[in-house]
Amino acid sequence: MVTSIPQTPNTPIQSVLIVGNYCHDVLLQGGAVVAETLGGAASFISNVLTGLSVSFHLTSKVGVDFKYPVNHDPIVVPTSKTTVFHAYFDQGYSENAHQDRVLKRVEVCDPINPSDLPDRKFDFGMAVGVGGEILPETLERMVEICDAVFVDIQALIRSFHENGTVKLVRLKESGFYHLLPRLKFLKASSDEALFMEVEEVRQWCCVVVTHGKDGCEVYWKDGEMKIAPFGANQIDPTGAGDSFLGGFVGGLVHGLVVPDAALVGNFFGSLTVAHIGLPKFDLRLLQRIKEEVQTRKVQGTCWLERRDDEVSFTKPAGHDEFHASLSSSKLVSAECRRDLPRSPGSVEQVIRPQYKGQQKFLLNSVYDKSN
Repeated sequence: MVTSIPQTPNTPIQSVLIVGNYCHDVLLQGGAVVAETLGGAASFISNVLTGLSVSFHLTSKVGVDFKYPVNHDPIVVPTSKTTVFHAYFDQGYSENAHQDRVLKRVEVCDPINPSDLPDRKFDFGMAVGVGGEILPETLERMVEICDAVFVDIQALIRSFHENGTVKLVRLKESGFYHLLPRLKFLKASSDEALFMEVEEVRQWCCVVVTHGKDGCEVYWKDGEMKIAPFGANQIDPTGAGDSFLGGFVGGLVHGLVVPDAALVGNFFGSLTVAHIGLPKFDLRLLQRIKEEVQTRKVQGTCWLERRDDEVSFTKPAGHDEFHASLSSSKLVSAECRRDLPRSPGSVEQVIRPQYKGQQKFLLNSVYDKSN
């Protein structure tokens, strides 16, 4: 049994394990490279958890060519290259591809093995591979060392054509299906949800399906609910689903019940689509969100202690007001940015250095894509 420990807004909360490789993402449109960014679900999730003052251990592998500075060092494989994805935003819809882009895995790093995981216990585990790096035996080991495991379905059902194009397989055919009863949450985009039987899977674990601009839905054995979205000015959908999952787990770590934590997930997904690649969140906005979360959380409880309780899945009183307060924080932050003097220092607060001077492009309004 995990004991709830009172937390202050800026005190890091321990015991989250993130497993998934960092990547190099290349975004292309009209045959030209629009941006090159740090990618991989692990990078987006760790970015959100850091913003929410949630500390974590990250297990990730890269090659010697890895070129981005990160706060959590990956395992460098001297005989391998870093996983590289090319995202083509003008090739239309193809079978098993995202509707707004075609993804190709150009390079692939080594998989993450059970022996790569730390030899300790965690409250929360997150299996978030994007390039086939999560093995069934690795996920099984995560279940053994983590009290509650959250999985992004893309880590389970992605496979790759000979030319590297991402395709999806049925969850039952993935080699992971037997582990579902040992998971707590399975997250999928609306496109990915077509590759599983939600009604069947929800009997084994909770399912969260993201719908981009329409929010998300949470399914559990005895019920389901819709969680409202937040408005977004979309530039790039990459990483929105990952940021959702980071916000969702971050909310649960802070003591929120599932519906309120899903709101935090939707909120960070909406922030992410307004950036090309990995976003740099406004620090004042993050502080406001942490204060709202601390005010909102159920006092004296821990989600790990009540995760099988129906109350954890019931929208509590004030849920709509919590949504409104998060929306208000976002609007206030936007107003503050507009009022800032346009000096290099002020721009640096909201734009990552590697994106300066790069073309920004507007894609369609569906932003529940994960990588």
